[in-house]
Formats: sequence, C-alpha cells, structure tokens
Amino acid sequence: MAQYFTVHPNNPQPRLIRQAAAILRDGGVIAYPTDSSYALGCHLGDIDAARRLRAIRGLGDAHYLTLVCRDLADAGHFARLANWQFRIVRQAIPGAYTFLLPATREVPRRLQHPKRNTVGLRVPDHPVVAALLAELSEPILSTTLILPGASGPENDPQSIRDRLQAQVDLVIDAGPCPTVPTTVVDLATEPGTIVRVGGGDPARLGLA
Repeated sequence: MAQYFTVHPNNPQPRLIRQAAAILRDGGVIAYPTDSSYALGCHLGDIDAARRLRAIRGLGDAHYLTLVCRDLADAGHFARLANWQFRIVRQAIPGAYTFLLPATREVPRRLQHPKRNTVGLRVPDHPVVAALLAELSEPILSTTLILPGASGPENDPQSIRDRLQAQVDLVIDAGPCPTVPTTVVDLATEPGTIVRVGGGDPARLGLA
C-alpha cells in the first residue's frame, strides 16, 4: 500500500520531504509532481527500483530514463558540456526541457544510450522537486508517469494512488500539474535538434 503525502506546492513541509527522500534511499519508487506532469522516480543506483519503474510504465531496457537534477552544476557531474551546449542548457533551466547529452563516467552504463553513450537530463521548475533534490543531494532517476495504453501523462494524484497503490511506495500530492510533456532537445551533436516539442518553448533556446 502506497503512502500518500499531501504537500504544499510552493512551500513543501520539510518533514515530509525528508521522509520522501528516505523512501527513495531505501529503494522505493515514488510518484511526484513536476513542472510538466507527474513522474515516477527512484534512486539513481538502485537497479531493482529502476526495474519496477520500467515495469509500471511498460518500458523496455532501451528506453531512456532521465536524471532529474537540482541545477546546472549537478547536471555537469553527469553530462559533458562544451561551451555551445552549456549556453543552450543554461538558458533553459529550470524548465520543462529534457536534454540528451554525452554522458560522463559518473553515469552507469545501464543508464546510457547503448550506441551513443548519451544520457537524458533535466532540471524542473517546481518547488517540491527542488526541495526533494536538495534533501537527497543527488539526482532522481525518473520517467514521465504515462501508464500503458494511456494517451498522455497522469495529472491527478488521487487517481494515481488508486491505480498504483500496489506498485509504488509513495505518492506526493502537490495538486494538479500541467499535462504537457517536456520538450526534448538532442545536444549530442552540434548545433542541436528538437526531438519533441512540449512544455518548453524551443525559441528560448535559439533552436526553433
């Protein structure tokens, strides 16, 4: 049975954030709000939790999972950023963008694209995520909460609890989120390309 935390969307209660971080560290899978939709997350180094996360989504091993980072400095530990890549990412974060970038040695091979050695990174613009990442002091391995057969991401935390209470360990309810996925930007090769247009405006990056 999943735990259910109701948190303030702008000033999340520190006690609940500490408990949520402990659940992640202990191998839990959580459903949590972001600036684009609700997402599923687990600890970066927990292989079993990542398998559970993929099973909920119905994803194969080849599907990208995203490292949700606190800030640009955090992202820089996991992605190699040349000057031109740095300038683009700096303009977009925090925000509803996911960037595909060359991975550093800090990224486990199982989380990299098998042929391109890239990793997906994002820095959401959401106070609950920011508080959780600050408490964890490391990224969350994450994917958009789109259930098998659904046409779009989940947005109602009560419905998420009803549907996934036997599959996740925690649902963080901070109210509804947008239901638009992130804009995905491939920066593995210059000058960068828009893979998917979503919540982030491509014009902000100079790549429209």
